[in-house]
Amino acid sequence: MRIRILGSAAGGGVPQWNCRCSNCEAARAGSPNVRPRTQSSVVVSADGRDWFLLNVSPDIRQQILAFPPLGPPEGNERGQGIAGCVLTDMELDHTAGMLLLREGGPFSVFCTPTVRQWLQIYFPVERLLACFAKPDWVNLQGGPLVLSRRGSQAGWQPAPPAEGLILRAFEVDRRVPRFVQETCVSGGSVMGLLIEDIKTGGKLVYAPCVGSIGEPLVSMASDADALLIDGTFWSDDEPLRFGARTALEMGHIPVSGPNGSLSWLADLPVRHRVYVHINNTNPKPNESGAEYRSVNSCGVRVGADGDMFDL
Repeated sequence: MRIRILGSAAGGGVPQWNCRCSNCEAARAGSPNVRPRTQSSVVVSADGRDWFLLNVSPDIRQQILAFPPLGPPEGNERGQGIAGCVLTDMELDHTAGMLLLREGGPFSVFCTPTVRQWLQIYFPVERLLACFAKPDWVNLQGGPLVLSRRGSQAGWQPAPPAEGLILRAFEVDRRVPRFVQETCVSGGSVMGLLIEDIKTGGKLVYAPCVGSIGEPLVSMASDADALLIDGTFWSDDEPLRFGARTALEMGHIPVSGPNGSLSWLADLPVRHRVYVHINNTNPKPNESGAEYRSVNSCGVRVGADGDMFDL
């Protein structure tokens, strides 16, 4: 399985258009210590031909142009390497880019019934895409699925194929996006993903929005070869610089502190431990800073656009 981080930042990217924090200013100035970052998305493939987006950021056009395998195949006037997308939640920085996929051919959308319902009511992308690319919609909570170019081939009977990627979803939180006019949800609002390469046995866990280190995440990560995890905020009070809610109140466990994610990741026996979905105000992307060195000293990586892994 080949994995590429298309976008490693949280909503807004780095530099964020309306921000003059130290990271945004450094990135604008071309500092070698703070690399520009686009908004959160990852892509995976078992064969290098059919690629599956894990979330679809508003920067997807830029990300496709930066990674030619997602565009038209060599020698073809039109086409795409994108076979489908998997949505972990309904946040705009993970779904807004779906509108740009309307110009391509058919693909599959894997999401929970809750997310699909919100995409019909609050951000009606399903109705819009139906007029163009006509994607197949697959229930992410329907048990293990084979990632397939067409959703009708997503399951298997009676046995899995000899090669490809198996997808399993697990719940990490129950949180309602700010623009969704509902106060509670029964489940399926924030998911993590386990993706296994049938041929090599390599396992990726992808969890870009994590409010706490719960049992499902611990269980899935314990047997993984790569873990791409929420690194949004360095400290719980970081977002109070620009808003009224703490990191935990926004659904993101902070990196630092005795109950932060880094203290868990430091002792986790996973080959690739990588932070993604990093907010522009988080100091750890500054490669000359103490926070960046602190993460690296634990054997954990601060993810950046273009990072690639093979499992």
